[in-house]
Amino acid sequence: MTNASGSQHAKVLQLPVSIDTARSAGRERAQQRHPSSLTGAPSNQGAARSRAATVHPLNTDFTPEPPAEPGLGWRERAAESVVDGAAFVRERLSGDYDIDPFGFDPHLTDSLFLPALRPVYDKWFRVDTSGAENLPREGGALLVANHSGVIPLDGLMTAVAVHDNHPDQRHMRLLAADLAFEYPFIGEVARKIGATVACNADAEALLKRDELVAVWPEGFKGIGKLYRDRYKLQRFGRGGFVTAAIRAQVPIIPVSIVGAEETYPMLADVKPIARLLGLPYAPITPFFPWLGPLGMIPLPSKWHIEFGEPISTEQYAPADSDDPMVVFELTDNVRETIQQSLYRILARRKNIFQDF
Repeated sequence: MTNASGSQHAKVLQLPVSIDTARSAGRERAQQRHPSSLTGAPSNQGAARSRAATVHPLNTDFTPEPPAEPGLGWRERAAESVVDGAAFVRERLSGDYDIDPFGFDPHLTDSLFLPALRPVYDKWFRVDTSGAENLPREGGALLVANHSGVIPLDGLMTAVAVHDNHPDQRHMRLLAADLAFEYPFIGEVARKIGATVACNADAEALLKRDELVAVWPEGFKGIGKLYRDRYKLQRFGRGGFVTAAIRAQVPIIPVSIVGAEETYPMLADVKPIARLLGLPYAPITPFFPWLGPLGMIPLPSKWHIEFGEPISTEQYAPADSDDPMVVFELTDNVRETIQQSLYRILARRKNIFQDF
């Protein structure tokens, strides 16, 4: 702009407020348009005070949960198996194990026999159990169970059920038929895993040693019955197991097994072949002998094993074991208890392959 004297001067505009005042006013307008979600205060000082007020102190008593330990990978499991196997071989070579007078080898049973059966127990038959609290913590007891399935897999599965569900992991001693001990290899293995001949002398001796002894009184009549007669208990012999329990003064525990009947559905029994081979029966199933060795694979039926309430024998004197009426009455009581338990379990079963 040119003045009267002809010189040029810059025109200076006078701001109504200072720069600092303008910045402060701008911030205030901005906060009015977009108030803080924490404070809603019109000034930074107020916002700072409000933000400080909304910060809660940490709870010093809180202890975070430790992270879950990851499961073992196949390498770790393989390494553990190698270590366990080496320990087993070392103990066997050093003789650091015991065998009882009946030939039972707990070391072999725990290291090889039970681990080999557990995949079948857990994955194939998916066995459920109930009533394990009825198994005594100490002292002897006689387990009496129904028998079925063509091949006595129910005895093996019950042995796993007793050991793995008992709080002290007690072993079960099986009373097996004479036929099981007539074959060289099978007889030796049966002895080592705790089986002995199903006779009164051995049963009483084991019970007086405070063992858990199991018997299947139906015998071959049970495992060799036709599929149409499934879950119908056969005769319980002459009650020899009752005599042993009374003399040893131990309780009788009824055991009901559902699922074993369907492993090998037996449609017919070819008796001439059975007599020729010296076997109690010659089974014909939907898959055997038509599929050869494949027909011997059991069906993956769903199993349930129930340990019933103990039946006391304390009210009987040892001399009562020689009374036929006492033996018959107690035998019939045990048989009827198992039969009713089977009906009750079957009533809630959906089908042979599903959970109960």
